[in-house]
Amino acid sequence: MEKLNIKEFLDQDEKKDLLRLLTAGSVDDGKSTLIGRLLFDSKKLYEDQLDALERDTKRYGNAGDDIDYALLLDGLKAEREQGITIDVAYRYFSTNKRKFIIADTPGHEQYTRNMITGGSTANLAIILVDARSGVITQTRRHTYLVSLLGIKHVVLAVNKMDLVGYDRQVFDRIVTEYRQFAEPLGIPDITCIPLSALKGDNVVEASENMSWYTGKPLLEYLETVHIGSDKNFADLRYPVQYVMRPNLDFRGFSSTVASGIIRKGDEVVALPSMKRSRVKSIVTYDGELDFAFPPQAITVTLEDEIDISRGEMLVHPDNLPIISRNFEAMLVWMDEKKMDPEEQFFIKHTTNLTRAKIDKIRYKVNVNTLEQSAADALELNEIARVIFTTGKPLFFDPYPQNKNTGAFILIDPITNNTCAVGMIIDKVERKDMQELEIPEISLSKLGIGSEHFTAIEKVAKELDRQGITVKIIQ
Repeated sequence: MEKLNIKEFLDQDEKKDLLRLLTAGSVDDGKSTLIGRLLFDSKKLYEDQLDALERDTKRYGNAGDDIDYALLLDGLKAEREQGITIDVAYRYFSTNKRKFIIADTPGHEQYTRNMITGGSTANLAIILVDARSGVITQTRRHTYLVSLLGIKHVVLAVNKMDLVGYDRQVFDRIVTEYRQFAEPLGIPDITCIPLSALKGDNVVEASENMSWYTGKPLLEYLETVHIGSDKNFADLRYPVQYVMRPNLDFRGFSSTVASGIIRKGDEVVALPSMKRSRVKSIVTYDGELDFAFPPQAITVTLEDEIDISRGEMLVHPDNLPIISRNFEAMLVWMDEKKMDPEEQFFIKHTTNLTRAKIDKIRYKVNVNTLEQSAADALELNEIARVIFTTGKPLFFDPYPQNKNTGAFILIDPITNNTCAVGMIIDKVERKDMQELEIPEISLSKLGIGSEHFTAIEKVAKELDRQGITVKIIQ
């Protein structure tokens, strides 16, 4: 009987859904303290962790006579010395209703790239504000970055309410100001919770000190917020990662379903060849499936022999992605080295890898004021709207519609560093591309005779195919 109960418990635990969330806010707003308190009050810490926390509080603590819960997250020596978060810290825990992965992200502007990294897979963001300070520059910056990442659920956690006497008017004023700022950013779901991370008010249990607040405490909200509809189940996107050929009788295409639902018997189109076939079987390690959905890892076999390689994509014939070499995107520069607009990069998009060139920076965004300004290049942590040309067509959707096929990274071809991440806005029409400045090469100025024009024009066409557009004149 005991074995049956354990099996039931494990089965139930396996079926829990997963919520990925990040915390953001200014320095000293209490991000690490909030997560530490969440882990402590939900009884998710082992005895040795509690003993270590009490010892570390005496040595490094910044919470007076109280336990400094931030030390559960701030593990780097520099973080403890300065009392700030520098790198993204991940914590995993679960309750009876849901599993959680928490990314504690830095508040400093110089660590913008760390926040982008931590938030790239998040379903929900907790943005903390100090009740004494209200909505400040960092609050606006983090809210903009959250909207840029396409995070649909935001919790405005008004922390340190104990320091303002649990005053409802203070909370209401902050909420009004924040909603006015966030409205143009188009975040669909914003929930505001007053709390005190240090004292535990409204973190796990409802606070007696704020009886005027009738909403859910933070943990209860995190357990119940609906994220099932956040995934795109409408547009089938199956970017082929690997061609599985264990023997002569089996040829399958392995990958993770990026979006949509693929069913046995579905008619599919292979991109870019546009060849059609039907799904013969959907194979997994545990056996065959009748259908699959994101983020399942599967192998698909087709009824017809079609030449498909890594980087190509299976989609439904009546629901095609955008197929183009030219698009514009919001780009976050993540390299210590300043961008060289004349340099070519590798672009990694789904399972596709090709060359890419930056044609134009439309404008740069000041993440503190949201002001737009002209720019010729980007430096570390800067964000801009950029137009690209790639060496071969990509199969993509706008990022707000489909995160998995709307995101990409740029790779420095020399250092192999990830130098930028991008979120695709839409394709760029050829007529718009023609408005961009295309460099001209004059043969006469170079002392090259007209008899070489045909050969040089062939070179120009090949360069254009690889993403470098030039205009040859005699």
